[in-house]
Amino acid sequence: MTPTYPVLPGSQIEIIQPAIQRGNIRHALFDFDGTISLIREGWQAVMQPMMVEILMQTPRHEERDQIEALVKEFVTRLTGKQTVYQMIQLAEEIEKRGGQAKDPLVYKHQYHALLMEHIQHRLEQLKAGQANPVDMVVPGSFEILKSLRERGVACYLASGTDEVFVLEEAELLGVTPYFKGVYGAQDDYKNFSKKMVIDRIIQENHLGGSELVAFGDGYVEIEDTKSVGGISVGVASNEATRAGIDEWKRSRLIAAGADVIVPDFGEHEQLVRYLFMEE
Repeated sequence: MTPTYPVLPGSQIEIIQPAIQRGNIRHALFDFDGTISLIREGWQAVMQPMMVEILMQTPRHEERDQIEALVKEFVTRLTGKQTVYQMIQLAEEIEKRGGQAKDPLVYKHQYHALLMEHIQHRLEQLKAGQANPVDMVVPGSFEILKSLRERGVACYLASGTDEVFVLEEAELLGVTPYFKGVYGAQDDYKNFSKKMVIDRIIQENHLGGSELVAFGDGYVEIEDTKSVGGISVGVASNEATRAGIDEWKRSRLIAAGADVIVPDFGEHEQLVRYLFMEE
């Protein structure tokens, strides 16, 4: 059981590390899926069954329930990294069971084709103006981006999803104008990582650690931000209900080193005041 921590009065904002150096923030990094965008909500229910079926075709596979547990573990563990890393793990598991794996990029494109079937209606509704972008983002996303912009903070978007899709989906949601840079995964995956984006922001802007804050629902951006002395806000969003805390995310984000935990950005005013020492 994850321990409880103090919260800001009258809020759900948990303060995990109260000793962080606040009030210096100049730049902010946001993850995309699950932190801002909910367009891809339910992606795990697409990826995991695909992988299970592939592994069940190998010569030396275990029982289905064991394969399902294996897949859930490594998909979960690698969430936040580029999608191809989950497919690299899949290829390794195929080989372990006597199968002949394809290039991981083949599996990535196979998964994305299936995911598109799952989310196509959401994209079409946004394109046709039949859906309100507010209903397809984590609550309070627009408001916190506006608050940071009003304070002169430069914001960046970095995602493990392929950059071409991040650019399209950010545009459909109407969040692109808030970001100085939008970065996503590349097929040449070794030339992109969230750590590379963070290091570039730090170096190009000559930042001290506490001048950078990162917001994310995965461990990658949290760990990478803490490694350079930045402030990390874990977004334990319940993507399916758009309300409340996802306890699994919360535990994982705390373990990764999150300084603050929020369910979403619904209490953005208190969160921003806290980070900028305006309370």
